[in-house]
Amino acid sequence: MLLPGTIYLIINNYIPMFGTIVAFKSINYALGYWKSPWVGFENFKFLFNSSDAWVITRNTILYNLVFIALTLVFAVTFAILLNELRNRYLSNIYQSIMFLPYFLSAVIVGYLGYSMLSEEFGFLNNMILAPLGIHSIAWYSEPKYWPYILPIVYIWKNIGYSIVIYLAAITGIDKEYYEAAITDGATKWQLIINITLPSIKPMMIILTLLGIGHILNADFGLFYQLPLDAGALYSTTNVIDTYVYRALMRLGDTGMSSAAGLYQAVVGFVLVVSVNLLVRKIDRENALF
Repeated sequence: MLLPGTIYLIINNYIPMFGTIVAFKSINYALGYWKSPWVGFENFKFLFNSSDAWVITRNTILYNLVFIALTLVFAVTFAILLNELRNRYLSNIYQSIMFLPYFLSAVIVGYLGYSMLSEEFGFLNNMILAPLGIHSIAWYSEPKYWPYILPIVYIWKNIGYSIVIYLAAITGIDKEYYEAAITDGATKWQLIINITLPSIKPMMIILTLLGIGHILNADFGLFYQLPLDAGALYSTTNVIDTYVYRALMRLGDTGMSSAAGLYQAVVGFVLVVSVNLLVRKIDRENALF
């Protein structure tokens, strides 16, 4: 039973690892990947010597920290609320509504965002701000609004996936724990604090660790499509992935883009191992490995 999954994992995840050599070469397509000259760490200098290196690294890390924290809080909260619904039909409808945005492509999300934020035709300017006597806001020219817009859209689009995982963990809790606590006079709040949250804590730790492992990998579609690649917003929307993509499109340097990918993977691996060691010291049973 494990064989098909193992073969897929090897082909899809492990064999491509040999491609990391591209990060240390200057690719010449006439010579091919193997015969192209080695350049050592020259490709990595593109990221670290750039004047935008600090900005894109700061944006990537801070946005991902906010995404991880908000996803944890909101997903757990909504999962508990859905679990409390006695009407299973309504619960399934709410789950479907929350899960639907997860399947939308970044292009569609970008157009939906434009329909909301367009200065001339957007819903916010015409249907909310105008009736209140507030002048239209040029959302795509004002970087100060996007540290709030991006997390809101990210949570709206991705929270459904986490809700389903946490809800599955909650429904797997033995009902006898709740029955015994109710018999002893426990309130709903006490049930949540003393039974539900401790029971799903391992799942919370695992998903948080996985999120930390991708802390240098931004949601490219979100950061590229939603702001419509507006140059005026680069100070708050430019992240490592979008920066490398734009450089790749202009320079066509696959070695540089591979170096960026390897850098993200190595840092993510180190962070996962480090945080997991910290978890092992605090609560060994809930460590990922």
